[in-house]
Amino acid sequence: SLRQISQRTISTASRRQFENRVPEKQKLFQEDNGIPVHLKGGVMDALLYRVTMGLSVFGTAYVVYQLLVASMPKKQK
Repeated sequence: SLRQISQRTISTASRRQFENRVPEKQKLFQEDNGIPVHLKGGVMDALLYRVTMGLSVFGTAYVVYQLLVASMPKKQK
């Protein structure tokens, strides 16, 4: 029965037909419109870019802060 289930899911999954959108995407990404390639995908690309840059800046600042904290000698009581 397990063999039938696995064969059924494989055979039904292969029947699905998806529209080929590769030529559309190639045209979009090859268009010379002055937008960097990492932002040509639209709003979601811009959002991911800004989140990544924000996390990078925050992470760098936090590392510098921790290095400064680690370089200061602790006070003796």
